[in-house]
Amino acid sequence: MRLGVVSDTHGQVEFTRVATEMLDALEVDEIVHCGDIGGEQIIALFARWPSHFVFGNVDGDRAHLAEVIRQHGQTCHDRFGSLERAGRKIAFLHSDDSRRFASEVSSGQWDLVCYGHTHVAHQERQGNTLVLNPGAVYRANPHSIAVVELPDLTATHVNL
Repeated sequence: MRLGVVSDTHGQVEFTRVATEMLDALEVDEIVHCGDIGGEQIIALFARWPSHFVFGNVDGDRAHLAEVIRQHGQTCHDRFGSLERAGRKIAFLHSDDSRRFASEVSSGQWDLVCYGHTHVAHQERQGNTLVLNPGAVYRANPHSIAVVELPDLTATHVNL
């Protein structure tokens, strides 16, 4: 299974369209969006995949965004999401709540923790947990996303 990981789209349709075209070319099966969606128009761009969204610090009208996510048949996880795919336990959040982020990473209960907020692509192992920031679709240099091969837990950053 191939998981696409994105973050920090900030309502920027053209930048997000480039990201979704790349995700399509990379043949991902499912999407995790790590917050700072930035506007309802972004959600429709992920309609071709099962997609999971969490909110970040710039996501203002969360009730409205959650409703739009549901209307598009996608899943809204509020501020923290978790999935199990290919036998792997996955958590995702924005990481602006640094205590919650540190707690999830150090808990040892996740194979993969995906996060955003910093606009910097990064991956590292902490114990048995792969900690992954895909970078940002907007306000980053370079703009980037990530793809994770499951169950292998091999992550690749892709510059846009």
